[in-house]
Amino acid sequence: MAEKQSLSEVHQSVATHQRKGWRRILAFLGPAYLVSVGYMDPGNWATDIAGGSKFGYQLIWVLLMSNLIALLLQSLSARLGIVRGLDLAQASRNTYPKWVNFPLFVLAQTAIIACDLAEIIGMAIGLNLLFGLPLIWGISITIFDTVLLLFLLNKGMRKMEAFIVSMVFIVGISFLAEMFIVQPSLGEIAKGFEPSMLGGEALYIAIGIIGATVMPHNLYLHSSLVQTRKFERDSKGIKEAIKFNFIDTAVALNLAFFVNAAILILAAAAFFKNGFHEVAEIQDAHELLSNIFGDVAPALFAIALIAAGQSSTVTGTLAGQIVMEGHLNLRIQPWLRRLITRLLAIVPAFFTILYFGDDALGGLLILSQVVLSLQLGFAIIPLIHLNSDKKEMKEFTIKLWVKILAWLSAAVIVALNIKLVIEEIGGWIKESNNAWYIYVIVLPVAILVALLLLYIFVYPFVGKKQLISNVPHGDALAIGQIEKINYEKIGITVDFSENDRKTIRHALIQGGKDAHYYLIHVVETAAARYHGKTVMDHETQSDIDNLKKYQENLAELGYQSTPHIGFGGTAKAIAEISNTNKLELLVMGAHGHKGLKDLIFGTTVDSVRHKVDIPVLIVR
Repeated sequence: MAEKQSLSEVHQSVATHQRKGWRRILAFLGPAYLVSVGYMDPGNWATDIAGGSKFGYQLIWVLLMSNLIALLLQSLSARLGIVRGLDLAQASRNTYPKWVNFPLFVLAQTAIIACDLAEIIGMAIGLNLLFGLPLIWGISITIFDTVLLLFLLNKGMRKMEAFIVSMVFIVGISFLAEMFIVQPSLGEIAKGFEPSMLGGEALYIAIGIIGATVMPHNLYLHSSLVQTRKFERDSKGIKEAIKFNFIDTAVALNLAFFVNAAILILAAAAFFKNGFHEVAEIQDAHELLSNIFGDVAPALFAIALIAAGQSSTVTGTLAGQIVMEGHLNLRIQPWLRRLITRLLAIVPAFFTILYFGDDALGGLLILSQVVLSLQLGFAIIPLIHLNSDKKEMKEFTIKLWVKILAWLSAAVIVALNIKLVIEEIGGWIKESNNAWYIYVIVLPVAILVALLLLYIFVYPFVGKKQLISNVPHGDALAIGQIEKINYEKIGITVDFSENDRKTIRHALIQGGKDAHYYLIHVVETAAARYHGKTVMDHETQSDIDNLKKYQENLAELGYQSTPHIGFGGTAKAIAEISNTNKLELLVMGAHGHKGLKDLIFGTTVDSVRHKVDIPVLIVR
């Protein structure tokens, strides 16, 4: 089976080779901005606010360090996509045994749902703070982001990137304005860049900042998004693409660092300096801003939160599509893929509010970051292995010093995230009166996940001979002797529109005067759906008369045909007539709907071809 292109609907949709000078550089810019929004999502806000309110400017250096690690890993992700033309999920499927890919998919999908959960909560909180909309309504509204994403993708990759960049711009401008309002101390900010020893709660929050900054779905996403650029696939073209994408990544992630640092500085200047050291919730931060600075600062804060949630959710749902298609080689309709991801995230948020109240959302936000922490190693370790593979990467294999830095970063992140998970589980055991489910479910799952992580790290070292080739397509087969196919029974679907003439002509060309033609029309009225063959309403009578006219017309031309009326569901009725009459070929006219129309009016052709075992000729 041929390898499907990553995000095929926008694959190589942005041309770069026809542009010169700075326009050529600009053509490559964009993918990293879509990735960078994941580095300033509501999950980051929670850790930055907690860090700034409790420890002032002390943890800015932790933000800088995590941003540098993110820059290294994202550049490796972009390199993989550019050189091998595969995203991280596809490359992992080709590298590891088949049985490993299903748990890898489940873990990656769980992380995306957890990330989406943080976006949904952030968006709902932002709407609540700005308009007073109840949280449960805010969460319900976020389901329509799926339609927004479908609209943006139909408009093209550049339009979607422009939307994301505008959202990021809103966040950046909001916090720049906040800085002028709170007037932080520049000297103390500079002092915060000096690394310091961390212990106790400061270490815990630092781990949270790193865990919230380097997110797994961004690595899958970046390796796919760089493939939207069309460039020459020679050595020079690949080198240029790697260079320009590194510039794109450096600029975008530094912007993300500015936003995260701004949130932490805002919390330090507004809360730490005023003695409010226990600001853990986003709502608390907004309320305190109102008390200290009046109306403007909290309004900007809420607007930025909505923009961050909106942009992050678009990229998170794109990552869901990449992970499913990459690990499982399974493709479903993009809008359905995104709707599933969104629903899986909305359901826990919805029931948390219903059963535990609005106040429990803060705890759910922290839980989502813990789930993200668990998944991180499963993206980083294969990424480093794949970039180190000389056989596949050839001259673009990463240098030894980059490899050492990457493995050190992976070790730090995995170790800190394991520590975070252990502390969280320990906290759950202490807080719970009846902790049996932790010992029966949570601990065994955590141990299995740890063993799988170890296997993924070791396998490329010991199992290289078993590695599956990642050639995107299979080998060409010999076509053999060509013989004319004589169809004797040909079905023709008609709807009495101007398209029928084309459909019937194409069918007659296939079978000539030796074949028998089955003229098929389906009555879709409410009465037909309910009563089936017994219905004899005006539309049914009219359709029967029209089919007979086609039959008589064909007879005059020397062709044999039989009219067949179906009732109810179009695809099901056409398939039943085809199977009952043992047709050998089905000729159908396509309605030509695109985008939202396709969603509303349905895809009959697509549904029929899955219900029949004969060739289907589609006529436009």
